[in-house]
Order: sequence, then C-alpha cells, then structure tokens
Amino acid sequence: MKCKFPLLAALLLAAIAVTPAPAAAQAKPHPVFASHAKRLPSSTLLTNLRAHIHHVFVIYQENRSFDSYFGTFPGADNLATAQARSHGFRQYDPIGKTWITPFAITSPDTADPNHARPVLIAKADGGRMNDFVAEEEKNLLHYGAPTYYAHQLGLLTMAHEDCRTIPFLWFYAHRFALYDHIFQAMYGPSTPGNIDLIAGQTGQTQWARNPKEAVKPDIEGPGEPVLNDIDPAWGPYRDGVPKERQYDQTYATLLLTLMGRKAKLAKVDSDDVKQDIGELTKLHAHAIPWGWYQEGFGNGEGNDHPSYIAHHDAPQYFGYIRLNQPLWRGVHDLSDFFTVISDRKLPARSVDFIKGGYHNPFGWSPVNKSAFVQSHFMGDDDHPGYSDSQISESLVAKVVNAIARSPYWRDSAIIILWDDSGGFYDHVPPPQFEICPDKHPCGDGPRIPFLLISPYARAGAVVHASGDTTSFAKFLDVLFKLPPLASLPDEKPYMPEGPRDTNPRLTNLVSGFSPARLAGKIPPIPASRAEIPNSVVNTFPAPMTCKEIGVTPVKLSGTSSTPPKSFNPLPKPPKRH
Repeated sequence: MKCKFPLLAALLLAAIAVTPAPAAAQAKPHPVFASHAKRLPSSTLLTNLRAHIHHVFVIYQENRSFDSYFGTFPGADNLATAQARSHGFRQYDPIGKTWITPFAITSPDTADPNHARPVLIAKADGGRMNDFVAEEEKNLLHYGAPTYYAHQLGLLTMAHEDCRTIPFLWFYAHRFALYDHIFQAMYGPSTPGNIDLIAGQTGQTQWARNPKEAVKPDIEGPGEPVLNDIDPAWGPYRDGVPKERQYDQTYATLLLTLMGRKAKLAKVDSDDVKQDIGELTKLHAHAIPWGWYQEGFGNGEGNDHPSYIAHHDAPQYFGYIRLNQPLWRGVHDLSDFFTVISDRKLPARSVDFIKGGYHNPFGWSPVNKSAFVQSHFMGDDDHPGYSDSQISESLVAKVVNAIARSPYWRDSAIIILWDDSGGFYDHVPPPQFEICPDKHPCGDGPRIPFLLISPYARAGAVVHASGDTTSFAKFLDVLFKLPPLASLPDEKPYMPEGPRDTNPRLTNLVSGFSPARLAGKIPPIPASRAEIPNSVVNTFPAPMTCKEIGVTPVKLSGTSSTPPKSFNPLPKPPKRH
C-alpha cells in the first residue's frame, strides 16, 4: 500500500531486586511465605527451576510502552515517581502551544503513533524522554499530514490505560509477576523486536561479517542490522510477493540451538552457521521442540493471507529455517495452538510462540460500533491502528485459560511481552549498548510491559531486574542448558557485535520465580488463580472492575485525570493518495 504517509500505513488501511507490590496491589500471600524470604543458592534455584518448568509459552504482542499500560500500577517504577517527574512528565505541544502531562484514556481503539527508529530515537532525546509530543507532530507535518491529525497523534503519545480498559492484563500483573525494567532490545519498529526475540540481535553479526550489507543511513531499505519493517526474503506474504525484501538472515537463533544435535537437519542456506551446527551436533543435546503459531498463516502455501503479517513472523527471515522443512514445520496457524493444547499433543518439553494478527478468528468485535472501527479494528495482536486492546487482551486470556485448564499448567512458564513501545511515552531512559551503522545505539529502546505467569511465579511481585527482549534468550539458555548464542563459533569472533545473551547487564528472568515454591516449601499457585471465565473473556467491554481485581491505580499529582479538551484517540485519518 502506497500513501503520502508511509509511516501510517497500518492505520490507513540475572536476577536482581524484587519488590512486592504494596498491600493494595498484592495477591493474598501464603501464610508461610515470609519465613522463606531468604534466597536459595543459585545452583539449587536453577536445579529446582529445571525440575519444574518444562513448557515455555510466549504471547508476543505489539507496540505498547510500559507507562502506556502500567504507568499507574502500584509498586512499579510508574508515573508517580520522582524519576518520571524529571524525565518528560511535562512536554511541550508545539501545535497547541501548551504543556501536556500524562493522562488516562479508556478507548481500546486508537491511532498508531510513529515508532520508526529515527523517530523513537528523537522522542527519547538522549535519555531525557521529553520529546514525544513535539517529535510526533513534527514528523507528521513533515510528511504532509493535516495539522489536526498531527496534533491528535502528538497528544496520544502521552496517553495511558489502566485496569478500567485492560483489566485482564492488570489481573495477571496483580496475581503473578510484573517486570518493570525490561526494554525493547533495539530502537525500531516491530520486525527488529520479533527477530530479537529469537536471535538476541537483529543482524549485528551479519553486519560485522559482511560490511557491504550494512543498512543505509536512511534506514528505509534492506540492510544489517535489521532496523525497519521490510518483509522477509521468503514467503508467504499477505498481498503477493513484495517488490522490496529484506536480506536473508544467516546468524544463529534460539530455534537453531533448541534443535540440539538435530540442527544438522538445516542443510540448505546454512553456510554462515555451519560451525554453529557442528558445535550443536557435538554437544549431543536432545532437541527441545518449538512452535511458532501466528494468526493468518493458514497452511503456509501461497502469498495471499488477508490477516497474516509476514514482517511479524521472525522465523521467516532466516533461510536456514524457511528452506529446511524439519525447521519450517515448526511454524503454524494460530488456531493450531488451541488444537494442540486441547488434544494434549505437546511434547514433554517445548517452547511455543503465539502471535495475533490483522483480523481475529474468534468472532470478536469492538465495543465501538462506528463503521470505521468495525472495519479497521478487528486485530488481536495489540498493535494500535488495527487492533482493539480489549480484543487483544482477550486473545491473551484465551491462551492463558487454555494452558491453565490443561495438564501443562503444572510445569509451565507463560511470558507476555511486547515487541516495541509503539511510540508511546515512557519515562525511564533506556540503557545503551553497541553503536549501529547510523551512529546511534543498537539498543536498548524504550521500556515495554513484561509479565510472567506460572505456578512458580512470585505472586503479586514487581520485579525490578533490568533486561531487554534478549533476556528471553538468557532465560531459555539457563532453563534448558542451551549454549548461549554469543558463545557459538560463528558468532563469537564478532562480539560484541552480535547476540546479547551473555551480557551480565541483562537479567535472565529467574528473579520472577519464587525459590520457596520451586523448593516445595510453599504450594505452587493453582491454575484457578490464572483463569478468567469464558463469559468474561468473550464479553466487550469485559465485566471485570479494578475493585474486583483488587488493585487501585495510583493517583498522579499535577496532571489531569481526563484527556485534554478536544482530544480524540482515533482522529479521522488523512485521505490516502
């Protein structure tokens, strides 16, 4: 789709500190919890973790900053902190010629703020986090958007939601573990985040190995590392084969290391991971089966998938995955996930990724009955501009319910995270790592929400351990004793340009688990604590209140509890050209 506003295309069509949430935001603790506060030795903790967690489920959503969803969650590094007051809490609105502070909204359908790499970097303003409104407006006006539209999108960057609009997510945060210092691992839009999830990088190794493939300064074409949303080199695609495609990605991924000695089955397009495969074969490790379940994939044949988003399918970017059937058969349609769970067909250990898409397959529709919303907001991956946030959290709840009602609950870890911050304001300055070809940091980008649901999670805890998307790779490394991606022979020579899963600055997520539960000193959290009744999940808006959840959003001083006058979270989009 070509239009005058290319960045609006979607709209137009480790283990460190853990702090329990305050009493008002805590699940009722087990009576013996306090007596087991002393942390077990690390080796014992990991042994117990490996004994209990055999299935890892990742529900990977789109485009929300931590503050946009949990900016008023009690006990978190939220908008009520002194740090927030000194990092962009008050931002100038050049079009409205006034100052804007964060404000709450209850609309599940919003426009899509700009989250391209250059704009995200400009919004963060060197860690001052104070240019979200102005940069959003400036960029849209530069591309010829009407003033009214640029103004509304600028204001939207400061909006946040709470348990009134997304009660399921707050329900999980209240009963299980919420991490409040996880960042997107690369400044950029969706594709880099999706690739980072499985590779711990977006092509820094490939860039170091093949400097001629370096992404161009304008970041609009193909190049390494991947910094934009160009479709993968291999199909299937949504609307036929695109004219411009990303380079074939040729570095190691978790999907390769999980194969263990079966990695040798990647025989095609595997020259750049040949030594890695040799190392994995030599280790004689058993394979940990994985599945990537994405809405709209169908059977993967042909290039006409109306609700499929190819640039969200990370495995599809890697030729050695796409072109070798023993690996590619791990990619499935979203609907297959529920069949596998209900039929009890998961192997003894597994890692499964769940992705929504453009049009939910469950018959759900937004509360707003306007023709525009009903035709444009049927998505369920939480991406503003086409997804309804209540429909999206219902997909999350549907997945969690399916797991909670299955035998897999007792040995599972369910992780819910978002690929990038979506251009929404967040007040915490991101850590900085290596420098990319555009002379800006390769990471991290702004904070994203991150939730851990498990029978062995710390109940009602806010986990302050600092990490990014690559922390997921570190978690799988320690859980399944995988060789870290950064240690493999085809990646190691180029470090630190490469995967970040040996970086000591990043948490391995283990601090979200309860040592006492893992040791059997207090009972695991029962599945019933994670379940939400089907009648609630399938009703919009959900009949679940903050009071019923047991959590009260913190009050923010010095700001309005309502949106600015004349604010519209879903302004009439500019005409397409």
